[in-house]
Amino acid sequence: MAHPSFVLSGPAGTVVADGIAAGYDDVAAAAAALAGGSADIVVGALPFDIRGAAALLTPVSVSFADALPAWSVPALPPVRVVATLPPPEEHRARIRAALRHLRDPENPLQKVVLARALRLAAEAEMDELTILHRLVADDPEATAYLADLSAAGAEHRGTVLVGASPELLVARSGELVTCQPFAGSAPRSPDPDTDAASGAALAESGKNRHEHQLVVDTMRAALEPLCDELDVSAEPALSRTAALWHLSTPIRGRLRDTSTTAIDLALALHPTPAVGGVPTETAVDLIAELEGDRGFYAGAVGWCDARGDGRWVVSIRGAQLSADRRSALAKAGGGIVAESDPDDEVDETTTKFKTILSALGVQL
Repeated sequence: MAHPSFVLSGPAGTVVADGIAAGYDDVAAAAAALAGGSADIVVGALPFDIRGAAALLTPVSVSFADALPAWSVPALPPVRVVATLPPPEEHRARIRAALRHLRDPENPLQKVVLARALRLAAEAEMDELTILHRLVADDPEATAYLADLSAAGAEHRGTVLVGASPELLVARSGELVTCQPFAGSAPRSPDPDTDAASGAALAESGKNRHEHQLVVDTMRAALEPLCDELDVSAEPALSRTAALWHLSTPIRGRLRDTSTTAIDLALALHPTPAVGGVPTETAVDLIAELEGDRGFYAGAVGWCDARGDGRWVVSIRGAQLSADRRSALAKAGGGIVAESDPDDEVDETTTKFKTILSALGVQL
């Protein structure tokens, strides 16, 4: 069975695209194709650092539905973790380096998100549609995604990004704009009382509320010039995935100019402080110094049509599968503020890996 080149599936519906009629490693070229009428829709992935190559494409065909198709999918082979990149102690050292910047009164940095990775190996080919179905089954409230990354160049040819994001970067429907940033998290527990206590503690956590407010304030500042009306909830809500509690804030706006497309909005907001930091440029530079190139982790996956409508989610809680489907790289990060503790931050990333590792059948 030929696999789709793009899937986005969650409570808001399912988009499935097949084939690649045209590929774009440059966001401006994709936007020009939509504006010029040579493309009815563009789908795909944006990198974390928007100065890098994108993986956007015009598909041969696209369909919209309420749920995933009833694909017949094979079982997954055994998958194991073969490397932790970097080892936990080195990740703690990176966090301590970031804390020196955050606690320096002369440094403008207020928050930075640092990530680490797991390299995974499989005994046979991993089927991305099997992983996608498992992700949807594990957490129907998340938005599962699959994106062929071939358009980003030879290094990415045949590779795919697959995951299940809890976080809506932005959606546009006509003049209406919706965002739901997530920042601040706590682990779930199978015990109901412990689970409820974990959520309640998160809601009251000064460190997590500070981290979350930085995200909301930055997104408000980005959207205010683009919207005549902007409704930002005064208090964050508790949201949950299968593995984590999160603080989230619904944001709704009405566009000032309906020529502003879903791609324009994604570029105006990305990377939010939920995956980058505050100030954005300072944080992105420090991430590059401490981590190197993130590629498509903590970028965005989504679509935009010729009317300007579309939907983009933050590409977290996932992995990039190799072209031969025998290996994968999963990444997870956490927001570091001046109050952060390195041990807690390592534990947070361990919890965040659970979404993709559970879908792959891996025990960490």
